[in-house]
Amino acid sequence: MQAGKPILYSYFRSSCSWRVRIALALKGIDYETVPINLIKDGGQQFSKDFQALNPMKQLAIIEYLEEMRPTPRLLPQDPKKRASVRMISDLIAGGIQPLQNLSVLKQVGEEMQLTWAQNAITCGFNALEQILQSTAGIYCVGDEVTMADLCLVPQVANAERFKVDLTPYPTISSINKRLLVLEAFQVSHPCRQPDTPTELRA
Repeated sequence: MQAGKPILYSYFRSSCSWRVRIALALKGIDYETVPINLIKDGGQQFSKDFQALNPMKQLAIIEYLEEMRPTPRLLPQDPKKRASVRMISDLIAGGIQPLQNLSVLKQVGEEMQLTWAQNAITCGFNALEQILQSTAGIYCVGDEVTMADLCLVPQVANAERFKVDLTPYPTISSINKRLLVLEAFQVSHPCRQPDTPTELRA
């Protein structure tokens, strides 16, 4: 990262990219965006050039950013809170988002995609709402923005895109609203990215 401006290979609507964009904004790291369209040309993440950079077509970056630029911190100093942040982050990034991700939905078949995605999100949100009731302050874990919050906001956006009823999840919804007013969450929003289609820009 010290050798020059970091490059983020990003897709405007990708949850994973959005999480990283929030982290970069919070930590004040200037970066260059290289758009990777997950739909065009059968998915540009499957190109030989991109796979040479990233064989798994995915990458965990936030933990690395936390190590390289520890302030402002995204993982609390308190071990119990730190564990809660990781638990919530893992629940969303490992237990909800992949199940309603584009690669899975392609396997499900077009007629079942909406129902599948709604079921995956609802199942995860049922657990998440219960967890947050015991961990939340202003945000997911206490009153500091953490990695858990970076995971929450993109997943709520996915839930809204898949027309999930958020009424049963008041804690999730209220935290999400508080986060969306923060500058880092606004500048990183999918509607404000270099590759955002004109009709989806805000």
